[in-house]
Amino acid sequence: MCTAAAARSRRSASHGSRVSSLQASKQAANDSRWGDSITKQALTLLQSAGAEAIDHPGGTLLAHLQRVSTLLTSWRARPVLVSAGLCHAFYGTDGFALTLLDLDQRAVLANAIGEEAEDLVYLYASCDRKASYRSLAEPDGKFVDRFTGEQTRPTIEQRQDFAELTAANELDIAAISPQMREEYGPYLLDLFTRWRPLLSEHAWEHTNDILC
Repeated sequence: MCTAAAARSRRSASHGSRVSSLQASKQAANDSRWGDSITKQALTLLQSAGAEAIDHPGGTLLAHLQRVSTLLTSWRARPVLVSAGLCHAFYGTDGFALTLLDLDQRAVLANAIGEEAEDLVYLYASCDRKASYRSLAEPDGKFVDRFTGEQTRPTIEQRQDFAELTAANELDIAAISPQMREEYGPYLLDLFTRWRPLLSEHAWEHTNDILC
């Protein structure tokens, strides 16, 4: 009786495992199709905004954005963050003044990549780096919106996403430009060391590969 019960239990566990594996595979396929659709829409927007004609370290702005997105994918970032990585320059940044869309056109980007990803793009673009970087890893650290001057306290998830995106952006530039790596590498290593609690293992390993 015990042997039969154990066998039934093993068969049930095996069946459950196969079902879970199948469900995971279906979800991965759905995520992939969703991601492909989002990427196509984002690339269409980027091309219409002229991103492939804008100079940037390593070639063009479009090439940089695609590398950042690919890097985030290699770090196993969730699709929303990967999409934000591809689009992070739409509203300019505190270190890159050129914009591809005005802020009154946020709905255009949200329609292409989803509201959550667009919110991350805005968060990244809006950061007053001088006022926000140093305390980003602190739970009560202030985050200053350079567009509005408003001070906020981002959630831990928002700060993790922001740090991961910043690392992907800066490390891509440092990897492709020896001049930029020599000039800014020590500062970035110090910054990402302070942000270590926010960064994924993949991002931290890449930081050491590029900057150490």
